[in-house]
Amino acid sequence: MAQPPILSLEGLGLQQGGRWLFGGPQPGQGAEPIDLHVLPGDRLALIGRNGAGKTTLLKIIDDRIEMDRGTRRVKPGVRIVFLEQEPDLSPFKTLMDFALAGDDAPAEHEVDNIAGQLGIDMARESATASGGERRRAAIARALAQDPDLLLLDEPTNHLDLSAIDWLEDWLTRYKGAFITISHDRTFLKRLTRATLWLDRGTLRRKEVGFGGYEAWEEQVYAEEARAAEKLDAKLKLEAHWLERGVTARRKRNQGRLEKLGQMRAARAAMISDSGTAKMKLASDEDFKSKSVIVAEGITKSFGSGDERRTIIKPFSLRIQNGDRIGIVGANGAGKTTLLKILTGELEPDSGRITRARTLSGVMIDQQRKLLEPDASVRDILAEGGDWIDVRGNRKHVQAYLKDFLFDPKIVDTKVGILSGGERSRLLLAREFARTANLLVLDEPTNDLDLETLDLLQEVIADFDGTVLIVSHDRDFLDRTVTVTLGLDGSGTVDIVAGGYADWEAKRSRHIVGKSKTKSAPAQSSKPASAPARPDKLSYKDQRDYEVLPARIEELETAISKGEAILADPDLYASDPQRFATISKGVENARAEKDAAEERWLELAEQVEG
Repeated sequence: MAQPPILSLEGLGLQQGGRWLFGGPQPGQGAEPIDLHVLPGDRLALIGRNGAGKTTLLKIIDDRIEMDRGTRRVKPGVRIVFLEQEPDLSPFKTLMDFALAGDDAPAEHEVDNIAGQLGIDMARESATASGGERRRAAIARALAQDPDLLLLDEPTNHLDLSAIDWLEDWLTRYKGAFITISHDRTFLKRLTRATLWLDRGTLRRKEVGFGGYEAWEEQVYAEEARAAEKLDAKLKLEAHWLERGVTARRKRNQGRLEKLGQMRAARAAMISDSGTAKMKLASDEDFKSKSVIVAEGITKSFGSGDERRTIIKPFSLRIQNGDRIGIVGANGAGKTTLLKILTGELEPDSGRITRARTLSGVMIDQQRKLLEPDASVRDILAEGGDWIDVRGNRKHVQAYLKDFLFDPKIVDTKVGILSGGERSRLLLAREFARTANLLVLDEPTNDLDLETLDLLQEVIADFDGTVLIVSHDRDFLDRTVTVTLGLDGSGTVDIVAGGYADWEAKRSRHIVGKSKTKSAPAQSSKPASAPARPDKLSYKDQRDYEVLPARIEELETAISKGEAILADPDLYASDPQRFATISKGVENARAEKDAAEERWLELAEQVEG
């Protein structure tokens, strides 16, 4: 028997900025009123373009914004907790003061428990806390409240990879329901089981996780395009633009991914097996002539005496024109420091950096300056005019806005009215118009919607120069970079041809290799070709440890394929037996994947311990 919902919104309508964002009361004033029912244990991805109202909808669910029409019902006893994207910590002296504020504050020992797992000192003063520390504190506060419904607005923003892994693990074991807004495709694919799609004032729900969302989205737009062909030319043109902006772009990006694979293979041939920057080319002089940044034995440390900390051990790298370099690692490992040394903002303690004389860069960093709220979009892009110079080519500002997925009619809109994601997209549009042969992106994906990430991927692929990217977004790195520089926090920088997945695979092999080395006896009677296993693992355990990562990847692929098939809205009606079979297969694959991940983590703890 189906369980009743723990929260319901019925007939929701909301005005914003003089227009109906959701459901106008009269025909023609907006989309149909929104209905939403959240069931116990729901794991929902909330998808939509920047400005569609995703955060606003979460605030309505949390009763922070009053509806203009409709009914909100919450099952008695249900605790709803909202993890905001940018909580205001200014009234609080310390992070713990923030965590314990309010009528529904969690117990201090519960906050301490989660904060300890996240590696955050809650005694830290709020005013001096970094973005990552503030985000961890907000997570500790939210999770410690033991919610029945958890609302997550871009939960991975400002988190490093280890913290994202921890949060994913916590949410995998969490028994309550959650709704999450996120640009992190990997996060969404691993955790969600159903999708809410907020599009042009309409809320659709599909019982497939994010892995099946893109196929569903394309199908909906294709159906709209077919319907528009029967209507007037204006509607047909709008539907065509939607298809071009979503489906066609995604297909083009598939071609770019193939090209990226070829670039990675070529770059792998230039990097020695040891991961150093020794290049293997038929013509070394030809290679050097294409180099734009050359680092030779550079080092960097901070502090003095016993508190001196090595950020970068002797490191060499030759960056070619056209390279796409990703930099990954935990917060504090030195990612931004390395980026600043490569671009000339910081000098190394030793070694030498050589940069091409013609190098001209544009940098978009994670501490983006706020755009003047009273300025118009036209002011930001074209200094109040009608035309903008886009890398040497003159383009009408409204046409350029369409390139960045904006409605051209917003050209005279004040920046202060735009959503946070729209402001980030506007900043990208302005910066990408400038002429440069070096593009530097420090956490570029924060606050961007998924369609803008597709667009950003396209712009990077078409950029003629060299790109340096610091990011924690695993899927984005896998789609864009040719070489990954991985910092482990000890000062070592690994050089890996490929994206985040390639670096993660190398780390896993490294852990196994270290374990085998540690467990090998000083005088071994075994043949050299038979590597010793860690003495903490049996033969079966070691075998599981080595093969489970590949099996988990297979299961993730099978789940994504199954969800994509289930995204077909006609499947259940046309072939209910096939729908049931595939649904059961996806359910079984999820269960096997969860068990495999838990098993591998247990073994990894033994190996690393």
